[in-house]
Amino acid sequence: MSKIAAIIGRLLIGLLFIASGIGKLMDIGGTAAMMAKTGLPGNLALVVGLFELVGGLCLAAGFAVRLVSVLLAVFTAGTILFFHNRFTDPVQAIAALKNLAIIGGLALAFAHSQMWSHYYTLRTTRRSEAATLEAERRVHEAELRAARAEATADAVRTGPAATRAVDLDGDGIADTTVRRRNRWFDW
Repeated sequence: MSKIAAIIGRLLIGLLFIASGIGKLMDIGGTAAMMAKTGLPGNLALVVGLFELVGGLCLAAGFAVRLVSVLLAVFTAGTILFFHNRFTDPVQAIAALKNLAIIGGLALAFAHSQMWSHYYTLRTTRRSEAATLEAERRVHEAELRAARAEATADAVRTGPAATRAVDLDGDGIADTTVRRRNRWFDW
């Protein structure tokens, strides 16, 4: 369930950056003027729009989530520093808090992606360990079967252990073998 929630959250945060990037690319002149007003070079408007669009698409698609989430978090922190730095203005303060929330969502996307990468590594290691243990168990069982078969073959070759040789005429040479009876009690 947490994976589904993480995918939905990643899609929604990616959608924010996709919409913002498309908006910047649709009005490059306005974006350049806004950037020039804050002291940044206006010719970065196209680069910023493409960065937001591509970053949002990568985040939404789940491609290089850790790298993209870090880059977008740094970019969003930069927008707080350059564009929403007047905290006395309530509109700018709310925009800065919104961007902080976006950074928090990006940190969660990073952490969840890191967790699944670690989980995959652990799962792969555990599976290989389980396969090794299973192979060792099978070898042990095969050795036991071989030992039992060898013991059975020896018992068949030597005959039943419950027989004894009997000298009937007293000349010291066994005349016959007699099967011993199992005693149920010892007198």
